[in-house]
Amino acid sequence: MTGAVTVERDASGAHELVVLDNGLLRVTAAPALGGRILSVRHLGREHLYRNPRLLGEDLQPLPGVVLGPVGGPMSAWHNVGGDKTWPAPQGWDGPGQWAGPPDPVLDSGAYAAETSTAPDGSATLTMTSGDDPRSGLRLVRRLTLEPGASGYRLELEAVNTSGVPREWALWNVTQIDGGDGPGGADGGTPADARGHGVYVGVRGGGPHTVPLVAGDANPATAEHTPSVVRVPAQDVVGKVGFPTASGWLAHVGAAGTLTQRFAVDEGAAYPDEGSRVEVWLEYPVEQPLEHLGGLRPVDRVVECEALGPLTVIAPGASTALTVEFGFGTTAGPVLGVTPQGYWSQPSGPGTGPDADPSPPAVFTALREGTHDGGAPAGEPAGPRPGTAHGPGTPASADRARTHDHHPDQE
Repeated sequence: MTGAVTVERDASGAHELVVLDNGLLRVTAAPALGGRILSVRHLGREHLYRNPRLLGEDLQPLPGVVLGPVGGPMSAWHNVGGDKTWPAPQGWDGPGQWAGPPDPVLDSGAYAAETSTAPDGSATLTMTSGDDPRSGLRLVRRLTLEPGASGYRLELEAVNTSGVPREWALWNVTQIDGGDGPGGADGGTPADARGHGVYVGVRGGGPHTVPLVAGDANPATAEHTPSVVRVPAQDVVGKVGFPTASGWLAHVGAAGTLTQRFAVDEGAAYPDEGSRVEVWLEYPVEQPLEHLGGLRPVDRVVECEALGPLTVIAPGASTALTVEFGFGTTAGPVLGVTPQGYWSQPSGPGTGPDADPSPPAVFTALREGTHDGGAPAGEPAGPRPGTAHGPGTPASADRARTHDHHPDQE
C-alpha cells in the first residue's frame, strides 16, 4: 500500500503552489490563480492543459507575464489552463448570468488556502474565493487525496453571501491538452481511430445532446453504445451539452484516461437547455471569433465540464457538487465508470475474416486492492456479488491490474 499523502507548500515564486502527492498521483494547485488545479500527473503523465505562453514548466509565470485579477471581454482572459469552478449559466444579459471569463474574483482572484491531514493518511486542500459582488457567491473547492488512489475527490460549494436569494448552478471546468489533433501529427494512427475523445454516459431515450455554442461549427457526436455518447477528437471551436447524462464522463487521449463521476438529480432543472455535462473543443484559428467576445484559440484544448442543478440559494445558504476524478494509463474507448474504476476496450476490433467483432472489455482499478465493479455499464454502478475477478494490485503500467472480460459472461 502506498504511504501517507505528502503536502508541500512552495511560496518562493510569483504565486504559491500547493502539492498533494501519494506516489501514484501528484496534484498541484495555485490558489492565487482562481483556486485552480494546474497539474495532475499520474505516474508521471500530465493530464491537464497548461498554457505554455503564460506558465513555464515550473507552473510560474514566464518572464514578462503578470497574472492577477482581470475583467473585460473574452479576449482579455488569461487562460492559464487547469481545472476551475465557475457559476452557471454563463451569459452577459443580466444578473442571473455569470459574465465571465474573465472575472476578477471567481476566475482570476486569489483564493485562501488551508491544508490538513487525517489519521488514515489522506490530505485535503481547501481553497476559498473572495465574495463576488456580481454573482453574490463565494466558492469553495475542497480536494482530498487518499493513499493508494489513482484519483481524488473534489467537493465544490457555492455560498450566497448576498442579502437576496440567488439562483445558480455549480460548473466545474477541466481543461485537457488536445494534443496533435485528430489527424495524428506523428504520422501514426489518427486520434479518432485510436478511440481518443470524450465519452459521456447517458440514460433514457434522448435526445442525448444539444448544440450550445458554434464558434466555427458545432462539435460532432456519435453513439458509441446505446448508453454512451462519444465526442471524437476533431478540429472545431464549439460546445455540446448532454441533458440525459447519467453521472460520468471520461476523456481518452495521449496521456491515458481521465474519468469523472458525480451525482445527477433527475427531477431538477439544469442550465443550458438542461445540460448536466458539457464538452467544449477548440483549436488554433487565424482570426478572433468576434461573436465570442474576440476569443482566439491558440492551442487544441478539450474542456470536460460537470454541472450541478440550478438551485435557488437563500442568503447564507449554499449548494454543493462532488466530482470524483480517476486516472489510468489505458487509452481505449470507455464503456462505463464505477466507484472502483472504469471499463474500456481496445481502440477497435481486429481485421480479417476471423477477427473478433467485439473485443473483450478491460477493467482498470483506481485504487490499490480494489475489485472491479461488475459488467460494463452505461452508468455508475457499485460492485455486485460474484462478479469480481480479483483485486487490483501494483503493476508496472498504472499500479492496478486490468482484467479481460466478456460482458456476455455475466
